[in-house]
Amino acid sequence: MSLIPLLCWLLSAKLSLQEINKTSNVSKSGCPSKCGNLTVPYPFGIGIGSNCSMNPWFDIYCDTSVEPPYMLVSTRDDYRLADISESQIRIKNPFFASRCTNDSTNFTLDFSETPYSLSDANTLTQIGCYDMGVLEGLSHQYASPNLTLNNFARGCVSFCSDGDLSRGGSCPGNGCCQIPLSKGTVFVNASISGLEDRWVSGETKPCSYSFIGEKDSFAFDAVSDLYKPPMSIVDWLQSVPVVLDWRIGTENCSQAQNSSGFGCHSNSVCIDAGDGVGGYRCSCLDGYQGNPYLPPGCQDINECEDNPCDSSALCINHSGGYKCECPKGTYGDGRTGCFPVSKGLSSVSIGLIAGMVLLTFCSVSFGLRKFVRKRNLKNRRQKFFKQNGGLLLQQQTSVQEGQTMLGNTRIFTAKELEKATDRFNESRILGRGGQGTVYKGMLSDGQIVAIKKSQLVDEHKSKYLVEQFINEVVILSQINHRNVVKLLGCCLETEVPLLVYEFVPNGTLFRHIHDDNDSHEFPFSWRMRSKIAAEVAGALAYLHSATSLPIFHRDVKSSNILLDEKYVAKVSDFGTSKSLAIGQTHLTTLVKGTFGYIDPEYFQSSQFTEKSDVYSFGVVLVELLTGLKPIIPSTSEEDAKSLVFRFLSSMDEDNLDSILDDQVATEGERGGVVVVAKLARRCLNLNGKKRPNMKEVAMELENVRMAQMGSIVDTRLHEDSKILSKDDYDYGWTSTTDFGTTTTSSCDAHPLMFDTI
Repeated sequence: MSLIPLLCWLLSAKLSLQEINKTSNVSKSGCPSKCGNLTVPYPFGIGIGSNCSMNPWFDIYCDTSVEPPYMLVSTRDDYRLADISESQIRIKNPFFASRCTNDSTNFTLDFSETPYSLSDANTLTQIGCYDMGVLEGLSHQYASPNLTLNNFARGCVSFCSDGDLSRGGSCPGNGCCQIPLSKGTVFVNASISGLEDRWVSGETKPCSYSFIGEKDSFAFDAVSDLYKPPMSIVDWLQSVPVVLDWRIGTENCSQAQNSSGFGCHSNSVCIDAGDGVGGYRCSCLDGYQGNPYLPPGCQDINECEDNPCDSSALCINHSGGYKCECPKGTYGDGRTGCFPVSKGLSSVSIGLIAGMVLLTFCSVSFGLRKFVRKRNLKNRRQKFFKQNGGLLLQQQTSVQEGQTMLGNTRIFTAKELEKATDRFNESRILGRGGQGTVYKGMLSDGQIVAIKKSQLVDEHKSKYLVEQFINEVVILSQINHRNVVKLLGCCLETEVPLLVYEFVPNGTLFRHIHDDNDSHEFPFSWRMRSKIAAEVAGALAYLHSATSLPIFHRDVKSSNILLDEKYVAKVSDFGTSKSLAIGQTHLTTLVKGTFGYIDPEYFQSSQFTEKSDVYSFGVVLVELLTGLKPIIPSTSEEDAKSLVFRFLSSMDEDNLDSILDDQVATEGERGGVVVVAKLARRCLNLNGKKRPNMKEVAMELENVRMAQMGSIVDTRLHEDSKILSKDDYDYGWTSTTDFGTTTTSSCDAHPLMFDTI
């Protein structure tokens, strides 16, 4: 009996040593590994300047004089630490922007030149009524061998309906909206722009707040949450942590492995920090444990200690794994069991039988695989044809006098387009958009084309995007106009549908207006701008009135206008366009379009008319006149402004020169510029019935263009340049909102998003 206590003590000592071995290399030798209940693993280290971390960016300040202990992580500013994981840390959230009455604050987070960046698990959340949260910042883009930074600006609008609608913790736009953050974001500045006064109809609206935090940690139940006491709301917002991705250095694994300071030790694998971010992390290989950043690296796990084998088998541990071996005279895999060998069968017989079974299995498997592959290849075209809307295309196609609605549109094979784009090589990309990627290609006959490849989406979005694809094929097949991009054909044999257009080499009008660094073969003069405006107006007038069925574009903007080698304008992107039945004057749909171009009347009523395209074209005219973007981001502490609001204000104040582009002001003929400005003002009238139609707009712009060429004399060009009185028009602008109204609509639950990357 005296041996039992000794055996128990030896077993306890063995378990204790195993536990020590598992935790001994969490932190650097001689350095503490815990602050309170939080384990601090290397490359992090406790103590400022204590040499316990890989570099000073990973120093952790630990104050144990308070409970729970107070911890700060060294970034550009000191932030209170809440958690450390293999790839992320979470910090307490002291950051928010607010807007109460007419006062507003913003906040900035700066992690540039540090090994930290904001995770895409975060969002900018805006809570409040009739306010817009604006987020500007910088994000990493890794292009080997350099790490570059890209500017971006995004925003969302939170509305408040009359009803207090609970969404079970979601953020649907009613009192709350959210902007996703991209992986690799290193700098952000958040602010709030008001869409109406805080004091409306004798009632003070609740304060609005914007903050960055982990999306899954925030719950918004109802608009009534906004009426909590301010300190209660602040505590609520600060309870949501901010998630930071951390990494080692700025080089990816392939580069860092060749350097002397490579941080991954033996039995570990290097993992790139992520697409476009740069830097790397280390992780133990399967079957190993420990800290990969500390020598000697990860240690083998002795799986046999947990006895994973059957009781009749022998467990044999080896580096990175183990095996279960059956005793002599038995057979089996050793994990599910070992079985005695029958005395009637010799080992040679067992081997022959096993070999025959294996050979038969392989033969059957090969034949079955060949059959399945042959059947799949046979059904592939039919499958993708249905998936990409082939049946819907057949329904949309009708025969009229022996000609189909698709006209001369060609059906391409997947093999043709793969050859034309060098198997969709990245170097052939012309641009990316919300609906897909556009590649430059050359057909077998030498023709240069642009091939639009729709994006691969989940099942919930695929039906909508296929409808957009088929809609664009049918719409463009009916159009034959020199200022509308020509559809050459489509392909339905691939996983995502493809459209083939004529190649338009000079890019978008948006790039020519707004890209200061862009070098142009010809200066972007006022004469060229007025010519482009007249050509686009003519194309839209053709769509509205000259086609057999009127076509509304529904997404008129400068980035959907292309310029060919002679700078002739081409209207493109008809994915959201709609044609009308005879006698129909409007469409009632979900609001779609681009922030800054959307007709306020359409936004309120969900009824899209031809005058809605006129409003969007008016915004393009203002872009051509001013050289400014539809949404002007905030500078310092000023609110973001709508270009339409600034333009109309300058017109009302008889101060058009203050907003004109320098080249327009110096080179443009004064009379023609004023006529176009007045026309833009009419197009932007809040009352759609008071706007001109596109045919009238096209005629007036053509007169301006011809007058500049000396072909006709328009007496309006010699009139006094005084701006018309604002009493002649109905605008009703009461705030800096893009919509010019404070009325709620049925679309309040769908926040508008914009992205000016």
